Amino acid sequence: MERIIQESVPGKQVTLAHVLASPMPDICERLGVENNGAVGVMTFTPSETAIIAADVATKAADVEIGFLDRFTGSLVITGDVASVETSVYSVNQMLSDLLGFTVVKVTRT
Repeated sequence: MERIIQESVPGKQVTLAHVLASPMPDICERLGVENNGAVGVMTFTPSETAIIAADVATKAADVEIGFLDRFTGSLVITGDVASVETSVYSVNQMLSDLLGFTVVKVTRT
């Protein structure tokens, strides 16, 4: 029997903020999202922050929500590279400035 232990870090944190520019089609297919040029992946604690992040991301630029999970704190957005980058940076900035979150550097591959 396999046992899975899920652990969350206390506090208000953006734990991952990454942009996949021009992802391989297989990645988008396996994620079940459209390949619109870029995919943004973010994770948060507390996990409900993903709801706020999705709202900020979709208002900041022309992106679509590919996946949102308020139980694990995961958000995947898609759009063109510039829009996804704008959205990820906007989420980081708002959470840091307005809500006092600790954020990570936005990375890109």
